[in-house]
Amino acid sequence: MFDMLAYIDPGTGSMLFSLFVGLATTAVFAGRALIIKLKMLISAGKVIEAKDRTAFVIYSDHKRYWNVFKPVCDEFEKRGVDLLYLTQSPDDPALNAKYDHIKAEFIGEGNKGLVRLNMLKADIVLATTPGLDVLQWKRSRDVKWYVHVPHHAGDLSDYRMFGLVNYDAILATGKNQEIFLRKIEKIRDEKPKEVVIAGCLYFDPIKERIEHTEKQKNEKLNVLVAPSWGKSSLLSLYGKKLIDALAATGFDIVIRPHPQSLTAEKELLDSLQNTYKDKSNVSWNFDNDNFDSLNNADIMISDFSGVIFDYTLLFNRPVLYTRPQNIDIAPYDAAWIDDEMWTLRVLPKIGLELDETQFANIKDVILNTIQNPVSKNGIDEVRSECWEEIGRSAQNVVDYLINKENELLGKKEEMTEPHENA
Repeated sequence: MFDMLAYIDPGTGSMLFSLFVGLATTAVFAGRALIIKLKMLISAGKVIEAKDRTAFVIYSDHKRYWNVFKPVCDEFEKRGVDLLYLTQSPDDPALNAKYDHIKAEFIGEGNKGLVRLNMLKADIVLATTPGLDVLQWKRSRDVKWYVHVPHHAGDLSDYRMFGLVNYDAILATGKNQEIFLRKIEKIRDEKPKEVVIAGCLYFDPIKERIEHTEKQKNEKLNVLVAPSWGKSSLLSLYGKKLIDALAATGFDIVIRPHPQSLTAEKELLDSLQNTYKDKSNVSWNFDNDNFDSLNNADIMISDFSGVIFDYTLLFNRPVLYTRPQNIDIAPYDAAWIDDEMWTLRVLPKIGLELDETQFANIKDVILNTIQNPVSKNGIDEVRSECWEEIGRSAQNVVDYLINKENELLGKKEEMTEPHENA
């Protein structure tokens, strides 16, 4: 749920940077305006298009979102349409991908990359990163349209407050996200955005991969511990107490922390890894691709992490989850909504709650959960709410981007027909 904080934190040392970038950007655009005026005078008033402008740009703030953007890149490549991919990870897989029409570029980490984005010249930018025009990441005056695509199928109310307010369009995965967006727009009296249910870019390739991959045959039961991060997450609340109980079961215990824990909770992770370094049945997984860890697991133990939806909706396997305690929702868009957050509301439909009092008997709890999982009807219901257009997300996203660019340029006659439902 609150693992959206893996994105740029708009409150960390950003005021001074924003002031600097604002002044620099103003100077740059003033200079560009002067140059354009001079060119128009020289060319008798004819408009001269900027040569360094590009139609479509993807911005990725971290390499872990390659699994979201790769299907889009593949679809652009398939159609022979040029795309610029800007990443802030020097080891982003996109940089080594073999494409003819996709140009990938490392723009620098932190503020260096943001300066490039704030002065970008493009028709449309597609990104998973919330916080546009909040503090550090500014809307460029030379970008016509910003599109947000969620990197998961869960709740959007766990974004930092106003994280999506400055996007022009949202390509939602399902009705759950569209309902939230319309509700918060009404509450805050915001101008309605374009919201299109396009499907889940992250889910579709995994579904196809599952269909062509056999589950590993485990000698011992494989238990995957995959929490979110922060004060209400499983490792922060229960840490050693839970791992001690799991290690005593004799099952293979694989702990896969949230990527943000590597920086935000490094001290906690270092301590736990050191504590269990001699436990042969306790291992840690930090792979960028989580497919193998999910595919090999017989059961997952989590909290409110979005990975629960990956595991239940795609792999159809049982989940135990812990409820968050004393969550401070004040910094999040959830603070505007009186209703219980969608993620917390649907957890009982896709998993079974694990209470701290059950840790002493956790082996039996795990075995009983595997033998008596939640109703398939509940999982199907949640899937229908959050994951529509199954198998068609990449085509839908690229159709939208191309049609929108034609609309922005006044070329409606060139707009593509949406792909028919399979």
